Amino acid sequence: MNKTTDAVLVLQPSGIKPFEEKMSIRIYIRTFWMDYLAMALLGALGLGIYYLRPAATRVFPVYFRNGEIVNPEFTYPFRADIIPIWLAAFLAFIVPFIFIMLMQIRVRSLNDVNTAVMGLLFSLISAAVFQVFIKWLIGGLRPHFFSVCKPNINATNVGSGTGFDGLLFDRSICTGNEKEINDALESMPSGHSTAAFAGLVYCSLYINAKLKVFANYRPQYWKFVLFYAPLLGAVLIASSLTIDHYHHWYDILAGSVIGTMFAFGAYRCQYASVWDFRFNHIPLPRIEAERGFDYHLEHIQYEMSASRKGGLNSGNRLFGAPFDATATMSVVHTTSGHMRV
Repeated sequence: MNKTTDAVLVLQPSGIKPFEEKMSIRIYIRTFWMDYLAMALLGALGLGIYYLRPAATRVFPVYFRNGEIVNPEFTYPFRADIIPIWLAAFLAFIVPFIFIMLMQIRVRSLNDVNTAVMGLLFSLISAAVFQVFIKWLIGGLRPHFFSVCKPNINATNVGSGTGFDGLLFDRSICTGNEKEINDALESMPSGHSTAAFAGLVYCSLYINAKLKVFANYRPQYWKFVLFYAPLLGAVLIASSLTIDHYHHWYDILAGSVIGTMFAFGAYRCQYASVWDFRFNHIPLPRIEAERGFDYHLEHIQYEMSASRKGGLNSGNRLFGAPFDATATMSVVHTTSGHMRV
């Protein structure tokens, strides 16, 4: 390491971990109270919007003048969903939480538990509120819309509506239960898919980081299978909606994209990388956030990984920079504000 008279070292000497966050209950509350308050407020906002009447006023055709139904994709029978939304949300949280706790058999870090669970909550709550705003403001007709709407028109009075040739109507022709009609007007995007992918994609990213599935060595097959197991669960939850006809395929796709987007974002907010195997198991600092994580290869926190393969142990050093961490030399900050290597 180069020494200069005006240099103040940012990095610790080799072999010493750069961040030792000593946490007490008082410090924990002082550090994270704003996060929990923001999540509670955002969750309450999302729940309130969920129960609002749809904001959009949609018009839709029912019959052609010859008596043929215009959109048979909205005529499926209404039945209970195979996986209720509360169960989808519960699975999206509890499955990753179980994996996080199981990893502590090897990792044994309260900091890692807090970081992982915080990221999971970030993903689930943010994705839920994101999609509920779209449901409320945009929405769409569910596959069972007409079964719930029970329109009071038939082929004989077609042409009494609005639009071209009077073929279009709004919800005023519905005679069904108002709560069910409101729900049937909020098909886009799928809340089940959003929750499933927000939680279970996050789970797969955590498994990859801790077990080093995609790293610098060939892993055992069970690790590869374990990485994809949560993704299979997310796909099954989402796909069940095509069986009970609660959503169209494009609703499911939109929810899956939203959930995946927030899973990646939440994980990267909490850990040093998503895919770079040298750093993606390391929780980012919060107490010493002013300094940040320096991405120096000598400061990899090996004990935060549940795998000891590929050189991830205190006796070996890692080299190379697959993605976003290229610094392999010591960095110093000078009093003049410049950096030297």
